[in-house]
Amino acid sequence: MRRILVFTGSRANYSSTRSIMLAVKEHPLLELATVVSGAAILDRYGNVEKLMEQDELPVNARSHSLVEGAEPINMAKSAGLGMIDLATIFDNLRPNIVVVVGDRFDVLAPAIAAALMNIPVAHTMGGEVSGTIDESIRHAITKIAHIHFPANEDARNRIVRLGEDPSLVFNFGCPRMDLVREKLDVLKTVRINYSEFYDKYKGVGSEFDLDVNDFLLVSQHPVTTEYGSNRQAIEETLYALLELQMPTIMLWPNADAGTDEVSKGIRSFREKYNPSWLRLFTNLPFEAYLTLMAKTKCLIGNSSSGVREGSFIGTPVVDIGSRQSSRMKGKNLMEAPSDRKMILDAISKQLAHGSYEPASLYGEGDAGKRIASKLAKIQSLNIQKKISY
Repeated sequence: MRRILVFTGSRANYSSTRSIMLAVKEHPLLELATVVSGAAILDRYGNVEKLMEQDELPVNARSHSLVEGAEPINMAKSAGLGMIDLATIFDNLRPNIVVVVGDRFDVLAPAIAAALMNIPVAHTMGGEVSGTIDESIRHAITKIAHIHFPANEDARNRIVRLGEDPSLVFNFGCPRMDLVREKLDVLKTVRINYSEFYDKYKGVGSEFDLDVNDFLLVSQHPVTTEYGSNRQAIEETLYALLELQMPTIMLWPNADAGTDEVSKGIRSFREKYNPSWLRLFTNLPFEAYLTLMAKTKCLIGNSSSGVREGSFIGTPVVDIGSRQSSRMKGKNLMEAPSDRKMILDAISKQLAHGSYEPASLYGEGDAGKRIASKLAKIQSLNIQKKISY
């Protein structure tokens, strides 16, 4: 049996690792081990352990490595602490392959620790281009990793051009599409019992019937390379929404540097205007968020979900600022700078357009099983990497 250890460091990570973990667990030649770390084990950011318990997935180890504080120094310290802690965890669990996802700062820790311990690293969602420090982290992990599972052919070609062995770069699509595909037929038609929804997921602010009312969905995170400007960015979005005063579901930002700037901007706006059209949630399970994406008239902010799931569902999206710049995008997405007038104009255009035809830019929704199958079949993996050109 080949032991596959999957690292999950945040709620966004879990939506990207869930189908892989389920497929590894079910594969007759593989044994699943998991580590949850950082924001993934904090209620403030959506405790992933509870979701894994619901999905009957094991939690083999926990790494308490997130240094609280929304400054760049805390991200650096968190990555360092994570590497120290995960080295011990890897030594105890003895995985044959460590699977890491994407481009967040906490993913550097398991990638570096595993590579230094001569454990092969499999990396998903590499090869893409975007903004923020994520861009540098993503390509750094690509050069650390031994096996690559990019989400589209454009990303695969870029990984090969970075000098990675083409025989170890597999375009199976984005694992986040797996649940979307599974639920796509019912997402837009399922009714939301709004009173149960609010009772279950809490939140603060006004309540409105999500089946009767047209509503907007907002997910806007800090841009780490624009630290110091994130409050102004979220305020521009909020003032655009104030012009519309359309029922709005909004999520609190993630744990990146600058999150306090975003949070302060939201709190100050609420205190000043007491908006009757706004409901805020600390976090939502991925399936609940998908349902909102399918029903909203427009998703606004800078979350990669607008780029990935949004294109698969056909959700109208207004992507604000540089966080997703240069990433491959579908026709459903309209870009706007952090300027309230331009944001308002983009939202108005998307409201007038309505839903888009679904597109499979990031795969067909079968990535998890294909990744698990490939991890079981790969033979004689050389821990010593070489430039392939």
